[in-house]
Amino acid sequence: MSLSNVTRRGFGALSAALLATSALVLPAVAQTPPEALVIGQIAEPKSLDPHAVTAVNDFRILMNIYDGLVRYKPGTLEVEPSLASGWEISEDGTVYTFTLREGVQFHDGTPFNAEAVVFNFERMLNEDHPHHDTGPFPLSFFFSAVEEVEALDAQTVRFTLNAPYAPFLSNLAYPTGLIVSPAAVETHGADVGRNPSGTGPFKFAEWRSNEAVVVTRNPDYWDGTAASEALIFRPITDANTRVAEMLAGGIDMMVEVPPTALSQFRTDDFKVAEQAGPHVWFLILNAKEGPFADKRVRQAANYAINKSALVNDVLEGTAEIAAGPTPPAFAWAYNEDLEPYPYDPDKARELIAEAGAEGAELTFYVTEGGSGMLEPISMGTAIQADLAAVGFDVEIETYEWNTFLGRVNPGLEGKADMAEMAWMTNDPDTLPFLALRTDAWPDKGGFNSGYYSNPKVDELLEAARASTDQAERAKLYQEMQTIVQEDAPWVFVANWKQNAVTAANVQNFQLEPSFFLLLKDVGKE
Repeated sequence: MSLSNVTRRGFGALSAALLATSALVLPAVAQTPPEALVIGQIAEPKSLDPHAVTAVNDFRILMNIYDGLVRYKPGTLEVEPSLASGWEISEDGTVYTFTLREGVQFHDGTPFNAEAVVFNFERMLNEDHPHHDTGPFPLSFFFSAVEEVEALDAQTVRFTLNAPYAPFLSNLAYPTGLIVSPAAVETHGADVGRNPSGTGPFKFAEWRSNEAVVVTRNPDYWDGTAASEALIFRPITDANTRVAEMLAGGIDMMVEVPPTALSQFRTDDFKVAEQAGPHVWFLILNAKEGPFADKRVRQAANYAINKSALVNDVLEGTAEIAAGPTPPAFAWAYNEDLEPYPYDPDKARELIAEAGAEGAELTFYVTEGGSGMLEPISMGTAIQADLAAVGFDVEIETYEWNTFLGRVNPGLEGKADMAEMAWMTNDPDTLPFLALRTDAWPDKGGFNSGYYSNPKVDELLEAARASTDQAERAKLYQEMQTIVQEDAPWVFVANWKQNAVTAANVQNFQLEPSFFLLLKDVGKE
């Protein structure tokens, strides 16, 4: 995926013993060090370079290795200081000046300072930067409003924006804003994702492909010492295998527990955590070509799919039916007047007939698993049956998560008519801006893989992100939701209540509305 130049045209196995150094070996479960916390992840990470990845699965590791200038307060999506001890914003909302903490070092021993901050953002945003070719940086458009980043002195950095941009601080708290050691990038180049160096509570130790990513306690962390000696992230892609490992004691924690398995953990041996968050599960519809280029057929798909059965039967009540593109967790921006499309197969058949799309053949991309994807194969099969019931001939193609993203993110044109997708976001601007705007088509650096385009939606989103008045922003987002629901570029399916299970002896764990795993203070009795 190509990125814009500096003018920002677009978005611009387990551990047997912990040695004195970072070396580890990974044989038997029984030999795992008592102070190591073992986490069952849903997939192998793609990279440990925070600027190069988009998946929450990767972010859950990265947030424990790196820090950003700011971070989310525990249990909220409100921003608080992190590597920046404070900041000032100009009256016109276009200049942010950050004061940095003194004495902080990257894990490789090099200093964290204003020049390091400049390096990180120039690397992502400036095609002329000597290390821009270590990308691509698919979420760099989070910072597309940045015109200039300057080191005023060693502890002061100034960002100048091309216009007021309300989500800027929130985006800095997102993993794309995490600060990587410039020395690590200079040493490892594009392989820095396999050799990460941050300032966080844990240092990278080892990555054994398809076995484990291991990070060890950073004894010099500026914000206090971590509770666990090490974190061992194991990719266990099959949900039933993760459940079995958890029940057998092979892992201390697992995320995204299948709804059908939750009851097995409601015993004294485990702790179950659940929390609503800003999540939406949807189907991307190819609005550029094929049957879904007609709005009536897209609406028909929304009527044809029995979302109540998906939520109550497949997901066993661990989600709610989605009404539109914005999760209700963003209460201030959510349009409460929207009602979900009802299950009405007769209405679907009527619209299909009007559009002359009876018997249309559809290719449907389904993933085996992935961040926030819930029960993607079971849901895909049920959706296939519902669409067949109104006359569509649906062929499912199933892919492993990273392979799936590699097919969907570049766009569905010439490949598929629809694809499953889920997003967990930090601001009501994020998902629609990067996945529903005309300028978010894949060839422009975005994630609008179905090629939806509505100039009014574009106008509303541009206005909302430039407004510093939250009430005005809310009104703009609510109008956008009404239009998008009518246009139906997606089938709006579900908003999930995230979950995790830990062993009973795991202490101080809580789920975050960001969907990240913040494990600095989590340990075992």
